[in-house]
Amino acid sequence: MERLAIIGAGSWGSALGKIAYDNGHAVLLYDNSKEAIARFNSKTTASSRIFQATTDLKEAVAFGDIILLAVPTSVIRSVLKEINLVIESEKVFVNASKGLEPKTIKRVSEIVEEEIKSKFVKGFVALSGPSHAEEVILEMLTLVTAASPDLKQAQLIQRVFSNQTYFRVYTLTDLIGVEICSALKNIIALASGIIAGLGYGDNTRAALITRGLVEIKRIACMFGAEEKTVFGLAGLGDLVVTCTSTHSRNFQAGYKIGSGKDLEQALAEMTMVVEGARSAIAAHEMIVENNIYAPIIEAVYDIIYHKFDPRERIMLLMQNDLKEEIL
Repeated sequence: MERLAIIGAGSWGSALGKIAYDNGHAVLLYDNSKEAIARFNSKTTASSRIFQATTDLKEAVAFGDIILLAVPTSVIRSVLKEINLVIESEKVFVNASKGLEPKTIKRVSEIVEEEIKSKFVKGFVALSGPSHAEEVILEMLTLVTAASPDLKQAQLIQRVFSNQTYFRVYTLTDLIGVEICSALKNIIALASGIIAGLGYGDNTRAALITRGLVEIKRIACMFGAEEKTVFGLAGLGDLVVTCTSTHSRNFQAGYKIGSGKDLEQALAEMTMVVEGARSAIAAHEMIVENNIYAPIIEAVYDIIYHKFDPRERIMLLMQNDLKEEIL
């Protein structure tokens, strides 16, 4: 039996906690919001509650041999700083969020390396793939990937979360590829929502997903990812689900923008964090600094941060020079 501290009482943290608990592991859910913990506790009676919840970070960190981060990437660095103040023993860190830090262009594994004393980090694993929490809670068949340079750590997380009914975990050692793909797909999902909001149809979305995947591959491979990862669950799989599902908060935000709202209005109407908006800043930095051709991602950046008219910006894409299809 493993002991897990899950940092973040949102839908994804709660869903992963349920899986681990159902698989026979001990789980403690942490959130700094008393309201979030109250909502969690109100969903079940004391006699049927599946696992415990707390607002005491020190208690949670001491409890878990595995620390699973299920908070937005915008707060991960600050959360890790707090964890570093109370951590007293070696832990395996698992990240279940999907994004890059703007300006620094850091992946979450790199932020953990910077903020947590090395003697307390036994390993790092990214858990990613096509996995809407809404469907996982309902125990719908879901397949994801656990990635770590240390295969034994990836296999540990594979065993913790895999079951034989609805949740299956594969392993990879390409941590860089999984982290970058999981962040960039959110930007393409924003684009998918924008074109839907503009009234474009299935032809357009199919083209967007295909060419968006090419841009993800260019960027990911430039930074050391393996090409096979781009076509796996954390790449193509997650890209498809985020670009086609109404569960996707990135798709929803993009739809609002395509329907005439600006980024601030769209985000104000969302109840959950839109990671693609932050990742677009990081991706723009990566593209400019490394001279990478990624016209779709740059178009999204222009629409949401330079306030370009979405339809006019798409027409600029259509006017690019004709060329061979390069994958």
